[in-house]
Amino acid sequence: QVQLVESGGGLVQAGGSLRLSCAASGSSFSINTMGWYRQAPGKQRELVALITSGGSTNYADSMKGRFTISRDNAKNAVYLQMNSLKPEDTAVYYCNVKGLVQRRYFEVWGPGTLVIVSS
Repeated sequence: QVQLVESGGGLVQAGGSLRLSCAASGSSFSINTMGWYRQAPGKQRELVALITSGGSTNYADSMKGRFTISRDNAKNAVYLQMNSLKPEDTAVYYCNVKGLVQRRYFEVWGPGTLVIVSS
């Protein structure tokens, strides 16, 4: 079973920065895609950014140029550097990991970390 631990959320003023981290643990697994999603109050969960095992990235349009996703394959970790934060970035941010464990596909979500951007 693969589990995720997230960290790095908090309260920041508009224009500030935060860095989110997510680490996967378990046994006999390999990771393909790692990503971040977010869910604001009263809204559906939406994609923030994805990164493949080869390092290809994909961002939601509203995050391009402000957010940067990266990963450390040796640590089974993914990071989200968020700059120029806006109040509308306030949301719970969820880490998502897809891969194989014992040759079976898995997808797991982290518990979420709250980001609040004050104006």
